[in-house]
Amino acid sequence: MSAPETRTGLVRRARRINRALAEHYPDARIELDFDDSFQLLVVTVLSAQTTDRRVNAVRPVLFAAYPDAPAMAAAPREDLEQIVGPLGFFRAKTDALLKLSAALVERYDGKVPPRLDDLVTLPGVGRKTANVVLGNAFGVPGITVDTHVGRLCRRFGWTEETDPVKVEHAIGALFPKKDWVMLCHHLIWHGRRICHAKKPACGACPVARWCPSYGEGPVDPVAAAMLVKTEGPA
Repeated sequence: MSAPETRTGLVRRARRINRALAEHYPDARIELDFDDSFQLLVVTVLSAQTTDRRVNAVRPVLFAAYPDAPAMAAAPREDLEQIVGPLGFFRAKTDALLKLSAALVERYDGKVPPRLDDLVTLPGVGRKTANVVLGNAFGVPGITVDTHVGRLCRRFGWTEETDPVKVEHAIGALFPKKDWVMLCHHLIWHGRRICHAKKPACGACPVARWCPSYGEGPVDPVAAAMLVKTEGPA
């Protein structure tokens, strides 16, 4: 029976996993397309309950028509609904964009604020969305706890927490702030491509040797390779 892992051992193992994931996914990045902070905020809100690929498909038409918060806040509801229709839940998403854009105009002169405390006051914006925008548009360190990040952190034994805010704090304690944004990209890419929710491809995993959950999925290399996705379901 092995001895319980020490805090120092946990930190070392966690950082070793992140380094290995960085080597395995050298091109890891956010998979939503955007040109500025307003676009990133909008596409992140739209990405709920759909894929990044679908959001990227409607993005050019959406921002050609409504390139900034004042334009989107004044958009006719019917026209906006038609553009976001392919994403599903189009009425709720149209409502979210109109309220979000109006709030940006009323409170921040149409600009996206670069502070977490301000972002989370906007309609439809929680900590996850705020951290996506801060990290990828403003270079502000933040941890984005989506379903992939939460799942992998528990599989890796970094935390047993399920509450996203508690997971965020647990991860933050293991890594320096400068690593937070890329760490999340590494975890999301790994979760989308190899460490799947229902059947992880354990036999094809680059961090299997450090993972306490090794064996939850097929360990045979051939069987595992068949589960690997060459790109995320973006």
